[in-house]
Amino acid sequence: MRSRARAVLATACSIHFVHDGFSDILYVLLPLWAVEFRLTFAQVGLIRTAYSGGMALFQIPAGLLAERWGERRLLAAGTAVTACGFIVAGTVGGFLSLLTVLLIAGLGSGVQHPLSSSLVSKAYETGPRRAALGTYNFSGDLGKVAVPAAVAVAATVVGWRYASAAYGLFGVLAAAAILGVLARLTPEMSEADRPVEPHAASSGWGIRDARGFRALTAIGMIDNATRTAFLTFLPFALIAKGSSVAGVGTALALLFAGGAVGKFVCGLVAERLGVVRTVVLTEAATTLCILAIIAAPLPVALAILPLMGVALNGTSSVLYGTVADLVTADRRSRAYALYYSVTIATSALAPSLYGIVGDVAGVTATLVIVALVVLVTIPLCLALRASVAEPARV
Repeated sequence: MRSRARAVLATACSIHFVHDGFSDILYVLLPLWAVEFRLTFAQVGLIRTAYSGGMALFQIPAGLLAERWGERRLLAAGTAVTACGFIVAGTVGGFLSLLTVLLIAGLGSGVQHPLSSSLVSKAYETGPRRAALGTYNFSGDLGKVAVPAAVAVAATVVGWRYASAAYGLFGVLAAAAILGVLARLTPEMSEADRPVEPHAASSGWGIRDARGFRALTAIGMIDNATRTAFLTFLPFALIAKGSSVAGVGTALALLFAGGAVGKFVCGLVAERLGVVRTVVLTEAATTLCILAIIAAPLPVALAILPLMGVALNGTSSVLYGTVADLVTADRRSRAYALYYSVTIATSALAPSLYGIVGDVAGVTATLVIVALVVLVTIPLCLALRASVAEPARV
């Protein structure tokens, strides 16, 4: 059973790597599309929103469909749709066709987070679930680092069309592998075979503790909004301190490296310290790091960024694992879908809302507000405390 759980985790990590690679090669391709198709900044932003919006829209349908079709089939199908979207993107001739293709690709990618998280949670039902989900979460960051770099190099050699299509073909092969591997590891159950817990009838979403789930989701919304808002305005803050554009790239690499470590480590820390203590620590550290980066000269700000990444990204691993504690096993896919749908939608909206603040008050004031809003998670953690079992000792 332990080796099977590790195999499920390894497969879920591979899926996460592939899908986060698709999501983040957009940052490489957007400037190239802007030049080739003569796009405005509004059109560039709309392309990113189309992909992210597609992901957010299909989270809940994916969770519901998985209860009928099974996680493995839907994961393979969604991965194939996303991969084919990027293959077709290599053939488009204009903005509207590109927008449509990426919206469909985003819908396909909407299956990944809720269904992979559900599979890992099931595999580690009686094991170190948060540590496993932290590992799963970490694998996505590896995809964010490795795939855009590889596609960027390929685009300079063979052009963006062939580079996009090549990674799309890799995604199709990955979808076939997902179906084959998970067929051996996770035999699907019919509706009649699925276990029904006594609490399941109380909520169509399978939520056993509504108060705890609301608190957890609210923390996740603030955490996601903080991440996207901070990443949006950090380059402007660093340039104001004297950084070059290349220096901003280095700064983001430092931040993402710390984030990858945070996603892995914080899941392990939560197993020892407990959910509430870990979230309070990471969110308080996020606030302090943002304020320190604002106040510090450029070299010091760069030195803080890896620690900032640990705090900024590490919370999510803890929150993902806690979703499973608050819902019934037979409705876990749809509960994860609900959680991801709400939090991803919040992260998509946050840059626009904070952008309005930035136009009025400036970048520095906006980042201060972002840092202070993070502290709202602490009273929410107190509301969550009654819903989760915490270790007796620190």
